[in-house]
Amino acid sequence: MRYEAVMGIEVHVELSTESKLFCACSAKFGAGANENVCPACAGMPGFLPVLNKKAVELGIKAGLVTESEITKKITFDKKNYFYPDLPAGFQITQWFSPICKNGRVSIETKSGAKTIRLKQIHIEEDAGKLVHAANSSSSMVDYNRAGVPLIEIVSQADFASAEEVVAYLKKLQSLLVYAEVSDCKMHEGSMRADVNISVREEGEKKLGVKTELKNMNSFKAIVNAVEYETKRQTEALEAGEKLIQGTRRWDEEKNMSFPMRTKEDATDYRYFPDPDIMPLAIGEKWIEEIRNSLPELAHQKFRRFADQYALSEYDAKILTENKRLSEIFEETTALCQNPKETANWLIVELLSLIKNDGREIEDVRIDCRKIAELIGLVLENAINRPSAKEIFAKIYRENVDPKQYVKEHGLGMISDSGMLYNACLDAIAEDPDGVKKYKNGNAKVFAAFVGTVMRKMKGKANTALINEILKKMLEEM
Repeated sequence: MRYEAVMGIEVHVELSTESKLFCACSAKFGAGANENVCPACAGMPGFLPVLNKKAVELGIKAGLVTESEITKKITFDKKNYFYPDLPAGFQITQWFSPICKNGRVSIETKSGAKTIRLKQIHIEEDAGKLVHAANSSSSMVDYNRAGVPLIEIVSQADFASAEEVVAYLKKLQSLLVYAEVSDCKMHEGSMRADVNISVREEGEKKLGVKTELKNMNSFKAIVNAVEYETKRQTEALEAGEKLIQGTRRWDEEKNMSFPMRTKEDATDYRYFPDPDIMPLAIGEKWIEEIRNSLPELAHQKFRRFADQYALSEYDAKILTENKRLSEIFEETTALCQNPKETANWLIVELLSLIKNDGREIEDVRIDCRKIAELIGLVLENAINRPSAKEIFAKIYRENVDPKQYVKEHGLGMISDSGMLYNACLDAIAEDPDGVKKYKNGNAKVFAAFVGTVMRKMKGKANTALINEILKKMLEEM
């Protein structure tokens, strides 16, 4: 028999608010353990929740960018379960009347375009975080995250591969970051995915027994986990084993999933309306105000970049995949008035430096004015491109002033035709075999001649002028 995987995803996204969902404690990431905790978010009795209006507005924004229906009257409910990181013994969420329903997200994969249907988006408070002590069986609890507002985006079971899952998560990440709903930093936990996966015979309509892969926070881990779990379930079915519905933990080091618990049903949580939070009416006027406040989204910026700056679709796509990169591009272009040159430096040099350093572009602080100055020096033939690459890396890592750096390190470009003529003459004289190869049609040796001249000029020569002189010399021989 042939089997196929069917998946649905629940994505938890922490909202970009200053304070928590039901109290005034800071919701910012990175504070010391239990620094942002008060009696209300610590679950102490006698403290009533006060709803954060900004969180509701961001929930509406999330609904608008995912083409969801906005619910006109929302309520909040208590989801009861006992776990150390949930101090009150229940979580305030939306079960009976979520803020958004019936949305959709369009994705592109190698197989083509596909629409992923959304069942709902609901607002809820986050739980705390267990910190497992090294070399010990004990754990500690940090309640800073308890009460931080998040939305849970629940998809239908529309995914058939890990590629589709990653394409969806990246698209969702782009929509929410551009709309300023969340920073969606997976490495900080502000975007996490639970992947529900089941396997069934091809052609079968009924879903198989599902496994929930909990709290996945990297694309690489998600791909590996989906592929592993698909294989595990398929092999179990082929061997005649009975699969058990449950939640599993992904171990990145062992590249395996391990059972955590058998799956609870909704009845186990004993949902009931929260009597301390009144229903909230969401009028059309409020929705339209939020719709009109939406910033330019990635697909809109892509089209504008291609048209306004005459960029290739490839360049426009790369530059708009990340909001921070698109901001650096626009700011630098406004200063140097050369969009194509700016795009080249950012796509080739900046992204390469960030990747090599293992950093996230959102965390990069780089002076766009200095990038613009560097581009100006190149276009004015004040420095050559090899020197410019060196200076770009220095701007990125040390925030150097490009003009001052050129002056202090003597990187000004040599464009004296007489000096370069003599250097080219010497390079050719030193390599008669190379001349023969070039004359016999081996064009690759030309780069070797250029390299020799550049070494003689200590890397500071005008490469365009070198190419011109060498080509004329070699053709006349």
